[in-house]
Amino acid sequence: MNMPTLSDQEFKQFQAMIYDIAGISMSPAKKPLISGRLVKRVKHHGLASFGDYFRVLMKEDSRAELQVAVDLLTTNETYFFRESKHFDFMRNYILPQHTHGKPFRVWSAASSSGQEPYSIAMTLADGLGDKPWEIVASDISTRVLEKARSGHYPMEQAEDIPKHYLSSYCLKGVGSQDGTFLIERSMRSRVNFMQVNLNQALPKLGEFDLIFLRNVMIYFDTETKRQVVRRIMELLKPGGYLLIGHSESLNGVVDELQSVMPSVYRKP
Repeated sequence: MNMPTLSDQEFKQFQAMIYDIAGISMSPAKKPLISGRLVKRVKHHGLASFGDYFRVLMKEDSRAELQVAVDLLTTNETYFFRESKHFDFMRNYILPQHTHGKPFRVWSAASSSGQEPYSIAMTLADGLGDKPWEIVASDISTRVLEKARSGHYPMEQAEDIPKHYLSSYCLKGVGSQDGTFLIERSMRSRVNFMQVNLNQALPKLGEFDLIFLRNVMIYFDTETKRQVVRRIMELLKPGGYLLIGHSESLNGVVDELQSVMPSVYRKP
């Protein structure tokens, strides 16, 4: 069977679809990415073209396949303790301010395959000792959430984890699991993974002391950014912190948050 090619017209259909569902703006430069990630599904269904696959996705009874397509188009690379200054700021500055007895609540709003929320969990376990804490970790992709819940990673990803965290909170694979490591059960059980689409009305998640919204706004246009940040701000406690990616900015997006340092904002 010949490899189907993605026409400009078909690209525009998928481009509009992922924008409508997830608020993600894909430039024409992303055409090879869409083609490369979806071609296996076109072949899986024995279809002749990307247009045929798009028509399959638009059918009422295709919710499961639509989720597969969304998973394939929204999955992003991530790693443990990415942008490590945020974790230093959290440990050295935010956590010492938390003196009341209520659980310290954190939301990892684009958690991908789990490296960010587990990095947060290790930092909280270390920094808060016996004080209670909770983490909600969400993503639009059910596939990465499944991987995240397992807490099982190739050993090369352990290089980014501080040594004392690695020995305290991770287990080295042996036998058939050689070359991998597992986040310890005590850490995994403290992270509540759930599917959330930031581009829609948010579920009732409660209020948070700290929200990580990192390296996801780069895919949104300005209006989508405004809507997403507005929704998220409603769940941030007064005095709470919002962390965004180092390459991102809230300039022209919201005025209500105070800039503490680049990529760190506080709700008055």
